[in-house]
Amino acid sequence: MTNETSVDRARALLRHRDFKWAAMTGAMVGLAVILGACSETTGSVAQPVSASDDYRLRHPIAVQEANHSIVLFVGHARGGLSATQRADVFGLARGWVAEGTGAVVIDVPVNAPNSRAAESAVREARSLLEAGGVPANGIKLHRYTPDDPRTLATVRLTYPRMTAVAGPCGEWPEDLGPSIKNPGYFENKSYYNFGCAYQRNMAAMVANPSDLAQPRPETPAYTVRRTEGFEKYRKGTSTATEYPDADKAKLSDAGK
Repeated sequence: MTNETSVDRARALLRHRDFKWAAMTGAMVGLAVILGACSETTGSVAQPVSASDDYRLRHPIAVQEANHSIVLFVGHARGGLSATQRADVFGLARGWVAEGTGAVVIDVPVNAPNSRAAESAVREARSLLEAGGVPANGIKLHRYTPDDPRTLATVRLTYPRMTAVAGPCGEWPEDLGPSIKNPGYFENKSYYNFGCAYQRNMAAMVANPSDLAQPRPETPAYTVRRTEGFEKYRKGTSTATEYPDADKAKLSDAGK
């Protein structure tokens, strides 16, 4: 009798403990639901985008100063520049006027088989640079001795300018396929090199690197054309431009 009573008491105690544990668990779940409901807002909260999720942050376009140069190949028996080389030098002068941030440096070879011809080419190149808008004090000469006498020593013209760069591309720190080294594969995220080629091409194509940072100001309106349009509008006539020779551009009237 005593043993049965002890067993019944033990079972009742276990049932009581299970009931208390279930009650505590239910209370914690209910409290979590209430707190979650209190933290809910009517509007959407913007979450910060990490560099691993946005290719523009992962491969940013940077504006920095870099050298722009052209190379002139001068033979040992030539006395000046060719027509193509003169066009290259004059084009470099126009580019320096528009975007140059420093002096034009001309590398001239010495102690080379074509040193005398290179000196003649440099004199002509210097006159073309000055004619293109580069001041005389903005042209610097740098004489150098070629490291390998078997290679043709060239004349190089260089000036610094602002340019946009991105990259380097082709880096693969993680596997593309499923791997224990790439836990982000199952999160449907883009791979590291994604978007790098696009950013690099965009940086190479932009004409003015400052356009990446700020818009250009608007040019003044053409006052003559605007006044003419307002005058026609005030009189109630058509503001469209009339071209008297527009019918002469038609090829045929067969479709009429």
